[in-house]
Amino acid sequence: MLSKLQIKNYALIDALDIDFNPKLNIITGETGAGKSIIMGALGLILGNRAESKHFFDETKKCVIEGSFAIQNYQLQDLFASLDLDYDDLSIIRRELQADGKSRAFVNDTPVTLQTLKILGEQLIDIHSQHATLQINTETFQLLVLDTVAKHTDLVQDYKKQYQTFKKLKTELKQLEEDQDRSQQEADYHQFVFNELEEANLQVNEQEDLESEQTQLANAEEIKRHFHAANGQLQDGEINILDGLKQVHVALQQGVRYLPTAEPLLERLQSTLIELKDLSAEIEQVGDSVTMNEERLSIVNERLSALYDLQKKHRVTTVAELLALKDEFEGKLMAADSQSEQIEALKIAIEKQHTDLLKLAAQLTRNRTKATKVLEDEVKSVLNRVGMPHAQLKVSMEVLDTFKSSGQDEVAFLFSANKGQTLQPIHKVASGGELSRVMLAIKSLVAKSSALPTIIFDEIDTGISGEVALRVGEMMEELAENMQVISITHLPQIASKGDAHFKVYKEDLGTKTKSNIVLMDSEQRVLEIAQMLSGANPEETAIQHAREMLK
Repeated sequence: MLSKLQIKNYALIDALDIDFNPKLNIITGETGAGKSIIMGALGLILGNRAESKHFFDETKKCVIEGSFAIQNYQLQDLFASLDLDYDDLSIIRRELQADGKSRAFVNDTPVTLQTLKILGEQLIDIHSQHATLQINTETFQLLVLDTVAKHTDLVQDYKKQYQTFKKLKTELKQLEEDQDRSQQEADYHQFVFNELEEANLQVNEQEDLESEQTQLANAEEIKRHFHAANGQLQDGEINILDGLKQVHVALQQGVRYLPTAEPLLERLQSTLIELKDLSAEIEQVGDSVTMNEERLSIVNERLSALYDLQKKHRVTTVAELLALKDEFEGKLMAADSQSEQIEALKIAIEKQHTDLLKLAAQLTRNRTKATKVLEDEVKSVLNRVGMPHAQLKVSMEVLDTFKSSGQDEVAFLFSANKGQTLQPIHKVASGGELSRVMLAIKSLVAKSSALPTIIFDEIDTGISGEVALRVGEMMEELAENMQVISITHLPQIASKGDAHFKVYKEDLGTKTKSNIVLMDSEQRVLEIAQMLSGANPEETAIQHAREMLK
């Protein structure tokens, strides 16, 4: 339950510190006094986004802090799943800066707004005038049925299996589309692969062929230059080898008289030997180069084929052509395996469909049982609050298709009077009737879900007198099992509270400030008397207020 709410520097609030009663808390005050501001602040620690940057003092940050006594509500697993430290008295804090930045904490651990929302849904149910619009939505109607049916685990299991089912169907659709495209492209892929396969491409082939082409095309030039080089060494008019031999003879004679020059003779002799070998090799290479027009034609033809393939596929090397061949081979293999994958997916989808059918059928059975409980409870409550002939019927149709909530299509049908045809509730219920129906539903949901706290924010629209008294009694009964906070303008409801707070405004000259006070017994008498008859109640109103408080 919400044991304490502290608000600092928010809207018209400078600082408030509210200690709530564990049972029925009443909040009253004139319109515009600040009751909605308090609810807005509470909403911020439950994960609502800050819709404005209005601060009481723009130079300071806004801080809202709620202390929740949760030792009796088995929330340890929820805290663990959110990676939060659990404490029997857990504190949620929200800080807003004037520049729009916001931070949130649970037991001093920083958290996101989504985490606050998840946690807040397990702590407080806020029901306002506008919440009656929820009753028209199928989502809310199913939520009510599921809460009464008490099969949360089954709902979660179904939703998880449904998401898997949708994912499998999406994968199948994508795979079938890919297969269609593959089949349309298969002939082209096969043609390109066959063409490249038949080309018998080899790594480095182009470089080797281009080198050979150069040699074959210039064979005569090569022979001429090599023979010329060899001629200069030993066959020309100026014979290099013969000249060196003469040099060798001359050095031999000189060394006879100068032994220290012996190394020069040895070097010259080594050079002669190397040049003789070089001459022989040059002659051999020159003789080996031959004119081969047939081979040159073959090489030119092969290179032309390689160049054509590269131009056709917009690449520049044989390596890229080989990579392209591998790519198309992979596509052909993938196309072959797609059929197997599709069949496997169809089997998985069929199994998932069977599992979903079982879960959906169990949901339908549970909801069918819950409709009777819901209808009887609402009828009983409406009878107590001045609508003895009102009926709420739950229409449920089982669909052939799956939805995220099951196979059930639900509609709440309502009639307020005898002989009135049952119709969708939003078409026939007035504002006051909607408020009472919603109160009946909320009271049942609150009992079934065992939330720590429920807040009724001015749901007394369209009711008064004896009906208001009965609504107050219902809130009293609810407060026996959970904390109830009711913001009301009706004295019949206000008189039922275990704690009664009054919200009021203070004029500070340059500013207006909202404040709240927990009233004692005499203050409550005066407040309720004013609610009965106006600002200056007469003695009869005061006496009436005393009787109501008894």
